[in-house]
Amino acid sequence: MKKTLLPLLILLIATASIAQQIPTSSNFKYNDRFEQLGTGLPTPNSYRAASGAPGREYWQQRADYDIKAELDDDNRRIIGSETITFFNNSPDDLKYIWMQLDQNLFKKDGIGAMSRTGTINSEKGMTPDQLADLNNGRGAKLDPKIEYGYKISAVKDKTGKALTYTINNTMMRIDLPVTMKPGTNVVFSVDWSYNITEYYGRSGYEHFPKDGNANYFIAHWFPRLAPYDDVNGWNHKQFLGQGEFALIFGNYKVAITVPADHVVAASGECQNFAQVLTSTQKQRLKKAETSKTPVLIVTQAEAEKAEKRENKTPGKKTWVYKADNVRDFAFASSRKFIWDAMQTDVYKSGRKIWCMSIYPKEGNPLWEQYSTRAVAHTLKSYGDRTFEYPYPVAISCHGVSGGGMEYPMISFNGGRPEEDGTYTEAVKYGMIGVIIHEVGHNFFPMIVNSDERQWAWMDEGLNTFCQYLAEKEWDYNFPTRRGEPNMITQYMSSDKSVLTPIMASAENVIGLGPNAYGKPATALNILRETVMGRELFDHAFKEYATRWKFKTPTPADFFRTMEDASGVDLDWFWKGWFYGTEPVDQDLVSVDWFNINTQNPEIEKEIARKEAERKLGTMSKMQDAKTKGETVVAQDSTMADFYNRYDPFKVTAADKQKYDEYLATLSESERQLIQDNQNFYTISVKNKGGLPMPVIVKMGFEDGTDSVAVFPAEIWRFNDQQINKVISTRKKVVQWTLDPYMQIADIDTENNSFPRVAKPTRFQIFKDQTKKAPNPMQEQGQGAGKISTDPKN
Repeated sequence: MKKTLLPLLILLIATASIAQQIPTSSNFKYNDRFEQLGTGLPTPNSYRAASGAPGREYWQQRADYDIKAELDDDNRRIIGSETITFFNNSPDDLKYIWMQLDQNLFKKDGIGAMSRTGTINSEKGMTPDQLADLNNGRGAKLDPKIEYGYKISAVKDKTGKALTYTINNTMMRIDLPVTMKPGTNVVFSVDWSYNITEYYGRSGYEHFPKDGNANYFIAHWFPRLAPYDDVNGWNHKQFLGQGEFALIFGNYKVAITVPADHVVAASGECQNFAQVLTSTQKQRLKKAETSKTPVLIVTQAEAEKAEKRENKTPGKKTWVYKADNVRDFAFASSRKFIWDAMQTDVYKSGRKIWCMSIYPKEGNPLWEQYSTRAVAHTLKSYGDRTFEYPYPVAISCHGVSGGGMEYPMISFNGGRPEEDGTYTEAVKYGMIGVIIHEVGHNFFPMIVNSDERQWAWMDEGLNTFCQYLAEKEWDYNFPTRRGEPNMITQYMSSDKSVLTPIMASAENVIGLGPNAYGKPATALNILRETVMGRELFDHAFKEYATRWKFKTPTPADFFRTMEDASGVDLDWFWKGWFYGTEPVDQDLVSVDWFNINTQNPEIEKEIARKEAERKLGTMSKMQDAKTKGETVVAQDSTMADFYNRYDPFKVTAADKQKYDEYLATLSESERQLIQDNQNFYTISVKNKGGLPMPVIVKMGFEDGTDSVAVFPAEIWRFNDQQINKVISTRKKVVQWTLDPYMQIADIDTENNSFPRVAKPTRFQIFKDQTKKAPNPMQEQGQGAGKISTDPKN
């Protein structure tokens, strides 16, 4: 609707801007959304400062491990012993120690199995595996004839004396004969064994029926120290499978005995390549030190030969790895492994870092072409926005097709082509994406050591955000799955019964993927692009990573650092995105159009003429025009007088004189306002979703051009239900659109335009049959085969 304003426009607008702050809803909550988190965050202290930085007395525990383990390939079993030196860096006396026994997740009567839920599908039926899965911990495929979980055979002090211990599901308490004082350490040992499960997403083996071999991906495999910190004391939350790991840093020396024809990759640096590699392999490794492209250390031909197991009793080899200042240790072992490597200097310092990939022939041609390059790219991309990767090596292992899992310096990643060597676009980009993601986890949480068991988003969300940026840096057209605001709208519009806040414990989240990965990654992208801007965000994010490198931050440390380093108040954002489940849904309810009555006769009479002509545009008038020559006045000129010839819209000398007299009464600023002849619009926007966000409005002008206005989220601070905003333009606006570039994750774009723009719902005449994902490479006969079996030159 268009309305005309008198020249007292400035006063009227000033009055209106005050009036619009008055609450207009009975649901109005004064300042609630924009109040500080305050007591919602833990009180700062000498361990954790109010700025979000580690405090002057910050401390953390440490545990060093000396492990000797053997992989029993025939029985799929691990036998190990470890000596642990635990340092009490806390200010507290400790009477006992808690250790993590993650493999106990798979015990038949363990908490993982007993807390697993499901139902019988009586309509479609159930396979034996599906029935067994209903009572298995974490959904692993378990052999009912095998007993899973740890067998602890000994727990001793450094003199060999037995220590008292108590096992509580996936946790073990070791009682100390003497209380540990602050600044002291204790040395003890644990002997143990367990049967390896089939790979279930984090660890296990993959069996290849065609050649009878298995690839082993061994993780959370040894009893580990639970954290003891200033926030939780002992962190002994049970491992239920969904929440990942809470760990402390230490130095590791690990000797891994495997069949002699196996290749072993692990966290850290191998200490005895001279003993476990052939002379040819050592020469290739030397060449890889200076190569700009990956060099094959173990070729496909060599791996295929080893697969045949021509030597029925290959003997054993022990690979020794050393890893300093890591929070965990994992390894992979198989006779099927192809191995390529190169050293890269991705940072300005020029420091060399080994980038490696381990994969069976089933991974080629994709893995040989892309994996190690993706590793190097990840280190550079993440390092540019956080800190230089501090470890000497990063390894990508091809695990079971699908997702991936991360550990210090090594990750297990999916992505497998067809047997003929072709692959879909989804498989290619999925593989590169998962490598970036899992290698990127070296930064979060392997170095910025957040508590994954409690706060999944602190590693998964931050890492997914960095992955999103790294993917775009890999390929402008990379089909990213998470990060863009419009990709999270379906989840945020879900029924509230299945939504949990981001700030929920990892084990309690329904829909961990969108909640812990997608939603926080999207939130960070919105902060960077829309709320803070790239410069402020990038500085603050880098500050957070640098502050908490090799330390253990909490959510409050992240929130406070982002505000401290940017100078942007974000408490409203953390409340809405991280503590709440409300979606974004802005509704452009109405637009009122005003312009000034200039009293200029040339302008105002022309406006009046057009309005009069518009009113003559009725259907009756258009029909009557066909016979207007037949009217009395048209037929008899004596019936016409002055008023039949009078033009009320003609500008007269008297009109001009009156206008000049009027202008003389105005100030310079008032005359300028009239001469500009601006349009004034009051847009009314409703916050239907509840989550306050910036209001971004695109104005489409009559001449075909457009302009975008951005109003900060604080526009909602006096009324979180509905706001009015006055916008002035010189051009006439014919179309208004909220969030035109999909910046704020608005779940309903149908109400974002004014006037409303109808969008069709598309349908097909014939229902499509279920089809396999298209593989254009295969369809066009472009089978790539299994790439080279010869070492690269």
